[in-house]
Amino acid sequence: MKLARTKQYHFGWLAVISAIDIVFLLIFFLLLSSNFILQPGIAVSLPLSRFTLGPQVNPQIISITGGAAPSVYFRDQKVALDQLGPLLDAAKSEGRPVIIKADRQTPYELVVAVTNATLERGITSVSLASAPPP
Repeated sequence: MKLARTKQYHFGWLAVISAIDIVFLLIFFLLLSSNFILQPGIAVSLPLSRFTLGPQVNPQIISITGGAAPSVYFRDQKVALDQLGPLLDAAKSEGRPVIIKADRQTPYELVVAVTNATLERGITSVSLASAPPP
């Protein structure tokens, strides 16, 4: 006696599941292999501006902290204002743009002094960083 099936089975959904698995693996791989954007420098509270600086290619960061005793950092090392000039001379040969990230409470005189020291060394691509408004 031959028995007949009363329910038909469709195995097409197995191919869909494997295709979805491959798509998820590709998305996971692309997310892990993508470059994360890291901004070097010391963390400062930037002033707000509607006009923000676009992405720069491999910039050099000069960070200026605010407070009672403001400090200048170049390449993540604390430097005095008179030591900044020779370091900028060495950095000028690299031809990279300079971004000055000054804290909100930084005296304006110090920001201008750092900007002047940068421009006096012949670096023409100098920008002041700001944060977009919320």
